[in-house]
Amino acid sequence: MEVDYIIVGQGLSGSFLSWKLIKAGKKVVVIDNASPNVASKIASGVINPVTGRRIVSTWMIDNLLPYSFEAYTAFGSDLNATLISQKNILDFHPTQQMQLAFKDKIPVENNYLRCNEDEGELKKFFNFNYGVGEINPCYLIDVSLLISEWRTQLIEKKVLLEEDFKSENLAIISHTSESDLPIEETVEYKGIKAKKVIFCDGAKGAENPFFKLLPYAKNKGEAVIAEIDGLPRNNIYKHGLSLVPWKDNLWWIGSTYDWNFSDLNPTAIFRIKAEQTLQHWVKLPYKVVGHLATERPANLERRPFVGLHPLHSSIGILNGMGTKGCSLVPYFANELTAYLLNNTPINPLADVQRFRKILSR
Repeated sequence: MEVDYIIVGQGLSGSFLSWKLIKAGKKVVVIDNASPNVASKIASGVINPVTGRRIVSTWMIDNLLPYSFEAYTAFGSDLNATLISQKNILDFHPTQQMQLAFKDKIPVENNYLRCNEDEGELKKFFNFNYGVGEINPCYLIDVSLLISEWRTQLIEKKVLLEEDFKSENLAIISHTSESDLPIEETVEYKGIKAKKVIFCDGAKGAENPFFKLLPYAKNKGEAVIAEIDGLPRNNIYKHGLSLVPWKDNLWWIGSTYDWNFSDLNPTAIFRIKAEQTLQHWVKLPYKVVGHLATERPANLERRPFVGLHPLHSSIGILNGMGTKGCSLVPYFANELTAYLLNNTPINPLADVQRFRKILSR
């Protein structure tokens, strides 16, 4: 069997990249074992244009936000599904100092920040003392629906290999000229020949033999899933933790950023924290029905890994999206596709060639 590209992983990165390449007329095989605990499948799906306690715009957001809206709308049209909806964040200030800091940022970040004018209505559902700011626009992505519907299409197209990828089964083949100079490199995996293999393997990338020297940073996230009858689902609510409309009329409540962990099991400490937050903040009754934990493909630079390996022209990567994957993936899947097909340059701040020295060891 011969294809143009083998894509390892069918999380958000692998789904977008395979979709883009197939739409461009390329032959693709996706290798994925359908693990239920990959970061993409239990992500909140929020695209938030501002970040952190400093309340500043996230990297490249003025480009990422409109592109994401167009990309998810187009992908959803192909899947006959609605993947993106606008759900602005209502930020409940925990202290008066944070309330003043938010207001001070409004003139600076006026594209995205404003004061909420409907606090009286919110008092019906929440306890709060220091006002509410609004981040607008924010988007909510149905990541689970995207991955499951695209997986169905990959199966129908007979281009999904449902198994764990084993690097020992990958052969890199150098094709040489009569003068024995390498002129081209291809790959073969268990009888599948391809021009290139692109790793979209998420947190597993930290153990990938070709890219394990990249500055990955292990990051565990947790969330609980709860029923909260009667809470309006037209916004995302934030008060330390985020309260996000999720599938089946449930709510996703999270998340943590644990940089020092020994396993990926849900912890009692986080569940207690989440329930205490709900008890003090939300006036409506709730019922916790699930608890999730996963490792994110984060990195120390907080910039994606995109492009081809400096020593192997047949080995590529689309990874390292961290907690901003929903906004970063569509844009950089498109950049990688343009590079593969037309040799269009990748943003140098994301191009994996910036690690040429360390990857060439």
